Amino acid sequence: MERQNVSSGAVWEDIIGYSRAVRIGNVVEVAGTTATHGDEIIGIGSPYEQTKYILQKIERALQEAGATLQDVIRTRIYVTDISQWEEIGRAHGEFFREIKPASTMVEVKALIHPEQLVEIEATAIVGTKAG
Repeated sequence: MERQNVSSGAVWEDIIGYSRAVRIGNVVEVAGTTATHGDEIIGIGSPYEQTKYILQKIERALQEAGATLQDVIRTRIYVTDISQWEEIGRAHGEFFREIKPASTMVEVKALIHPEQLVEIEATAIVGTKAG
């Protein structure tokens, strides 16, 4: 099967050696994604805004790989403060309320930058749209 790597253009991709997303066959895996644009953290102090930005970024990566949010079967959400789960969950629900992928939310000690509050991964299988 052919492999398609999707880049978001982040400088870290070459330093660390990863892709924003990888598609093999009809499976697309999206790497841990934060609310970072270049050197800027989007939505500082707001887990809701960060989650929305992250899911928009994931949606763009999926589209570049030939998938959509409808193809997402799983999300993994890493948060630095689990007490903010309702705000994060509200934003997640705005994107996935009808799709309802399997999802996990766990608290982690820290992310790479102290102002990053949320990191999300996604798995999509093209052609298995929720319905």
